[in-house]
Amino acid sequence: MTLKLLFDPTSGKIYGAQGVGKKGVDKRIDILATAIKANLTVFDLPELEFTYAPPFGSAKDPVNMLGYAALNLIEGLSDNIQWYQLEDEIATGKKFLDARTSSEYQSGRLKVDTIHIPLNELRERLDELDKNQAYIVSCHSGLRSYIAERILKQAGFTVQNLDGSYSLYKMANPEGVEYGN
Repeated sequence: MTLKLLFDPTSGKIYGAQGVGKKGVDKRIDILATAIKANLTVFDLPELEFTYAPPFGSAKDPVNMLGYAALNLIEGLSDNIQWYQLEDEIATGKKFLDARTSSEYQSGRLKVDTIHIPLNELRERLDELDKNQAYIVSCHSGLRSYIAERILKQAGFTVQNLDGSYSLYKMANPEGVEYGN
């Protein structure tokens, strides 16, 4: 499931949302439409309560996670770029870092010059990266690249996160992906 939220970065007012996926997207869009009607803001989304049972969903619903992601942008904890900005950002000299596992990386990757360091190896391999170099991080769907972004920023690196990561880029620009070894 991929969700996109349009909101005012100052007030947090929600303007709209889009969703793509197989299961549960309609439920999340219904929730977001209700949030808009009720004049909720992105600041309210992480606090929404949903029914929870492990066989049917996660403790934090994707709508909660959308709220957290919006707050990370508003508070400056994350600096995201969009899939259509990637090539232009790389053209400015930024390096692309893929934080997925080796098997994920081998099954498919973006057609850009890539440094591959799995997230679980990143802390031990920081010395392979140049602190004077700006990086763009990516993973499969965004969580691990956010964690990689936080690790790198805390270590003094300049870094941005590819919003939606590999899965969104692959959907939006399939010609920009190569498969196999």
